Amino acid sequence: MKKIEAVIRVEKLDEVMDALEAVGYPGMTVTRVEGHGRQKGVVEQFRGREFKVELLAKVKVE
Repeated sequence: MKKIEAVIRVEKLDEVMDALEAVGYPGMTVTRVEGHGRQKGVVEQFRGREFKVELLAKVKVE
């Protein structure tokens, strides 16, 4: 048995699930997490003030 673990962007989840099923890994656990890496966060605006969000929504697939 092999364990595959990946932290990915939320919008890539369906694509990753399909790819894993296609190569014979139908079962998986998906956990919502927060993190940052290459994206380095985003600048958002709320009530006229700007603030930087450094932790972005991700999913962890095991």
